[in-house]
Amino acid sequence: MTAAGAVVAIDAGQTGMKVRVVHRDAAPIDQIFPGIRTHEPLLPQLAAVAMAVTREHRVRIDVLAAGVSGLTPAEADAESLRAAVVTGPPDRVLLAHDSVTSYLGALGDRPGAVVAAGTGVVTLAVGGHRVARVDGWGNIMGDAGSGYWIGREALDAVMRAHDGRGPRTELSELAAQYWPDIESAYIELQGADDRVARIAALARGVAALADHDDVAGAICRRAASELAHSVATALDRVADAPTDEAHVAAVGGVFHANAIRAGFARELALRYPQARLHAAQGAGVDGTAELARLDPGHPLLSHVSVA
Repeated sequence: MTAAGAVVAIDAGQTGMKVRVVHRDAAPIDQIFPGIRTHEPLLPQLAAVAMAVTREHRVRIDVLAAGVSGLTPAEADAESLRAAVVTGPPDRVLLAHDSVTSYLGALGDRPGAVVAAGTGVVTLAVGGHRVARVDGWGNIMGDAGSGYWIGREALDAVMRAHDGRGPRTELSELAAQYWPDIESAYIELQGADDRVARIAALARGVAALADHDDVAGAICRRAASELAHSVATALDRVADAPTDEAHVAAVGGVFHANAIRAGFARELALRYPQARLHAAQGAGVDGTAELARLDPGHPLLSHVSVA
């Protein structure tokens, strides 16, 4: 099939799969594949990407590592993924939730916590011996402080203002850009397959209004507080001692908003004074590639399916 063995890392999300091919005969190659189709089985989709890589780049997969958004325990089956690569099973397969690979991309293998907030949100903390995941429970049951959560809070405020139950807000004008007849918005959203993404898209506008609209500002402050609360909770759960210094990285589109980024830093300092914020050193696909290099005794491996 091919001469060269490679490490293939797949950072799999709903909007796209970022793939990195690393082998000794050439520089690393990054490319994008279509995102996960959530209504179809996951593992065949990952295997199809892996097989496409072997054909296109003429490599043999020594190690296949995948970090997957929303990976469930039932799907976390590295052995089945290995068997699904029918053109030549990789020597080793590692399969993990994207909270694990986001962590490795942002902080590497050192202890601390990473909160990844985009449409949804999940926080992962790693101590010397323990790992704790906080939230990441989806828009129905969790994702506090996420883009969806911010958009949902904004729509609630808009309808309260519309009814006279809440204060006037410029968020009403923001919502009118999407739904000129605001009273029909809920009907349209209930029937929309992409309603989560459409609601989350409002978060950028909410953040833009935060400095001069009291309602938008309050939503952003609550989002920052929720995100800081999740990080502090996760760090408490893994700390060997209550005074341990902790490295923290905040990643994802929600933190592009200054109102939320600054509010998160303030709240975290109050809730967990020994936390030290760092810029992320890399992205999810970097962390997925790092899966293959984790030391055998690292706590994160307890959250990775390996074959």
